[in-house]
Amino acid sequence: MTYLRTQAIARIVLDNVPNIQASWVTMGPKIGQVALTFGANDFGSLMMEENVVSAAGTTWRMTLPRCSGSSPTRATCRASGARTTA
Repeated sequence: MTYLRTQAIARIVLDNVPNIQASWVTMGPKIGQVALTFGANDFGSLMMEENVVSAAGTTWRMTLPRCSGSSPTRATCRASGARTTA
């Protein structure tokens, strides 16, 4: 898939960029999860305004479990955390 290939190439080429985000909102939770093994190290977050994403025709309007045993980051054996915007 082109999206996953782009994630992997970005990790190799953009070695000066510390964080590459996997967008589960636009690609769906399963592809977002796989992207964590293709070089992404940020699973993204909730969007306050979904206007742009919904206008693009996405159907991923859902809430993912936060830091639970079934969360997508746990399934890839990665630690999850929350950002602060202080």
